[in-house]
Amino acid sequence: MKNFLLAVDRASTWIGQAFAWLVLALTCLISWEVYSRYIMNNPHDWTLDGQIMLYGTLFMLAGAYTLSKNGHVRGDVLYSFFEPRTQAWVDLLLYILFFLPGIVALTWAGWTFAQESLAIRESTFSATPLPLYPFKFMIPLAGLMLLLQGLVEIVRCVQCIGDGQWPSREQDVEEVDVEKLKEMVKAEDVNVAASQGVAR
Repeated sequence: MKNFLLAVDRASTWIGQAFAWLVLALTCLISWEVYSRYIMNNPHDWTLDGQIMLYGTLFMLAGAYTLSKNGHVRGDVLYSFFEPRTQAWVDLLLYILFFLPGIVALTWAGWTFAQESLAIRESTFSATPLPLYPFKFMIPLAGLMLLLQGLVEIVRCVQCIGDGQWPSREQDVEEVDVEKLKEMVKAEDVNVAASQGVAR
């Protein structure tokens, strides 16, 4: 079971990291459009639509990745003081009452929405239209990944209720090496205290 949970974590991580490259594409597109508009005096009518689609895809497909890292924002004023078993009960209740119905509805409606868009070969309304249906297929894909990762989180809740501690997660890189940062702060505190002692 643990291998399956970590495999889903890895899939969510891989998709999140793969689509994170859209940040680079989005940055290049915006920079190129600013150059075209203000330096070359040659703006393009379709770039705003392209930017919205790239950002929307990035935002939607980061959901499962963030859930796999337990990175979504939560109001944890009281939650952080609970024992792991109590946290698991709270999470399990919220997953069943709110998460599952919402994500199932998103996936189902998104699939219908995308199929209708494909059937009419929907495109944007700009003078140079972009096809819209590939973007709309990102909605059910994001919903499906979130649903799969949510089921894994429910299994983790059940395991925590039984064991009294949270099961392991797939590790990922940190923006900042937190442990090294803590060591640096402690080292600086020691150096400051030593220098104050010498000064006295």
